[in-house]
Amino acid sequence: MEREARTNDAAGLVTIGEFARSSRLSAKALRRYDELGLLRPALVDPANGYRYYDGSQLRTARLVAWLRRVGMPLAGIKEVVALDEGAAAAAIRAYWARVEAETAARRDLVTFLVDQLSAEEVTMTQEYTAQEALGTLGIRYAALSDRGAVRGTNQDAAFAGARLLAVADGFGERGAGASTAAIDALKGATRDAGSAGELLNALGDAADLAAQAVRDAVGAGGAPEESGTTLTAMVWTGSQLGLVHIGDSRAYLLRGGELFRITHDHSLVQSMIDDGSLTEEEAASHPQRALLLGALTGAAAQDHAPVRPDVHLREVRSGDRYLLCSDGLSAVVDGAELAGALGAADGPDTAVRELVALAGVAGAPDNVTCVVADVVEL
Repeated sequence: MEREARTNDAAGLVTIGEFARSSRLSAKALRRYDELGLLRPALVDPANGYRYYDGSQLRTARLVAWLRRVGMPLAGIKEVVALDEGAAAAAIRAYWARVEAETAARRDLVTFLVDQLSAEEVTMTQEYTAQEALGTLGIRYAALSDRGAVRGTNQDAAFAGARLLAVADGFGERGAGASTAAIDALKGATRDAGSAGELLNALGDAADLAAQAVRDAVGAGGAPEESGTTLTAMVWTGSQLGLVHIGDSRAYLLRGGELFRITHDHSLVQSMIDDGSLTEEEAASHPQRALLLGALTGAAAQDHAPVRPDVHLREVRSGDRYLLCSDGLSAVVDGAELAGALGAADGPDTAVRELVALAGVAGAPDNVTCVVADVVEL
């Protein structure tokens, strides 16, 4: 009777072998996913341990197989399959945006390394001659932060100095502490970097220091992942600028009268723009335009697989003007207005005042922070 009852329980179900063939997952993988709680069988025979699956589970199994093919970690897949369709689609899009951002950062590093290793060796005499021909470059800079017309407090932070330019936009209950901690961690972190390769390594180390500083600053509170900061910073070496960036604060370059955005937002709407599902115009009014896919938060590093800050090197020219700003500026003032204000200002001090004023004219619904730096011949 017991054997007959088990047979009846399994009626309409399929064995693990049949289910493996239908789902294109191996039996070994299915057993592993059962152990992880990712894809439980509909029935496990208590006498012999045979696993049986329901046909309705095929859709989930195939989703798991597809997500494994694109490289999503099992922990991420477990979260996705528990969501409804709309939320699952958003989670997959967010994952792929992180992959593309990480791939772009690695691609830039590979390009740099190939260029460095392929370049002909230059003698010290040639280097000095080239430096004398070009002249000595320096930067002039200014920073300004305003809480805006709506927010009760200012969670942005900014710094402008001879070595470091930085903007951080805090969020959550401890956002102000997070933004300040991130910038403080960068001060002096790259002071001893010499060559381009050393600077890249130093920037990566500085980004790690900033991430740890934010965790220390906000991690002790409740729901630490809900407080954090964006970070966009540039380190001046005397001939190059090193860029560290995560979140949706931005860096722009005004060169030859044209404005170029030189950072890529780590945000949901940016990922949708990248995959063609959203236009720039639609993104401006999207209800989830503030949703970040990457930021420095108080969550412990082992709790998730965070997006690492982008790290780049930029060659500079005399006459370049750089703008770093929080989204309190870029979200309400369009590129043409930014270019006009930057191009018309007679210096960084004038530029930051004009930019904050433009945000005020647009209603300043958020904290507004900007840093402007000019590359000049000394």
